[in-house]
Amino acid sequence: MKGLFLLLALSVAVFAKETFVGHQVLRITAKNEAELVLLKELSQQEHLQLDFWMEPIDESLPIDVRVPFKSLQPVRSFLGYNEIHYNILIEDLQALLEKEQQEMISSRAPEPRSTDDFDYASYHTLSEIYSFIDLLVQEKPNLVSKVVIGQSYEGRPLNVLKFSTGANRPGIWIDTGIHSREWVTQASGTWFAKKIVDDYGRDAALTAILDKFDIFLEIVTNPDGFQYTHSSNRMWRKTRKPNSGSNCVGVDPNRNWDAGFGGTGSSGSPCSETYRGPYAHSEPEVKAIVDFVQSHGNLKAFVSIHSYSQMLLYPYGYTRTPCKDQAELHELAKKAVTDLKSLYGTSYKYGSIISTIYQASGGTIDWTYDQGIKYSYTFELRDTGFYGFLLPAKQIIPTAQETWLALMAIMEHTKNNS
Repeated sequence: MKGLFLLLALSVAVFAKETFVGHQVLRITAKNEAELVLLKELSQQEHLQLDFWMEPIDESLPIDVRVPFKSLQPVRSFLGYNEIHYNILIEDLQALLEKEQQEMISSRAPEPRSTDDFDYASYHTLSEIYSFIDLLVQEKPNLVSKVVIGQSYEGRPLNVLKFSTGANRPGIWIDTGIHSREWVTQASGTWFAKKIVDDYGRDAALTAILDKFDIFLEIVTNPDGFQYTHSSNRMWRKTRKPNSGSNCVGVDPNRNWDAGFGGTGSSGSPCSETYRGPYAHSEPEVKAIVDFVQSHGNLKAFVSIHSYSQMLLYPYGYTRTPCKDQAELHELAKKAVTDLKSLYGTSYKYGSIISTIYQASGGTIDWTYDQGIKYSYTFELRDTGFYGFLLPAKQIIPTAQETWLALMAIMEHTKNNS
């Protein structure tokens, strides 16, 4: 009977969502600038409906692209004709999506009575994460509170957990889930929240940090998009605000900041996954953080967590001019990824955004750095592309555990050097 229930539940869930039957994820390798130009031209062919998971920006990096079934033949012909090498990373995207959905349904338990009962090894819906936030605040009111910094376009609260042991402290900011389909980030965020409340008073290093700093944690930075990944389209990346004059919805909230806004590495097309929006800070989800940062006035570190690629990045992304603190930020990144690797052997690249991954304008940490927040970093969590945005749930806790070691390195350094 349970098996029948799971089958029915899965059928209903799949029926309500956009499906990706026969879609493949290709990894393309450009061996020279000429091939890169061709791939950039390919990415502009909107009728093919290609979804670039890794953009064709730098020939030193692989290019991952989701190709709809109907576009496979022309894309393969294009690559073959131009002798551009590729291999298939994901044979059938829908099969992975159905497996993920089935695991979520089969692991679903009664609503937890405490955060000890919360299943940190599973992916959760928006309502489940919001309930977790409220439960954590109820359990530890002397350590953690919920701050609502604004509302999303669709009217959802932008909830931030504030971990604090005193008044008028400098702050450290962490956000996860600004790109809605990067589910391992929101899942890691819930684990981080529990880790903070459990370790305070027990772990000397974290206790010392919280005795001097507040920690702010926004687990679901893009709630409209995250809800949409559960209800309609698992591959949705952007916000959900309609775009004037276009049928395409949403803005890339990591291209919407007033730091080189509108430059290379963002798109002016509303249908693009990297659409920057009509103007800087046009998205309420971004503007809420901007207002919070400016009103707080004393944040010393800002960490924005994405997936995938296994990288730790610091400013800049919009310019090749090195940031003035590059030497210190580079050494701290080296220590952080070394600490991360010590747990499970996971290797991370590190460096400035523009030199390590690609040029990207309008990014979060470029703006925060330019606001005077020296220790501004972006993580790209597991993996390096085999699963991409569909990291199996069994990797959530190991991912969060190793990332926490890197976060601790950044927070300790911030405490000792601010």
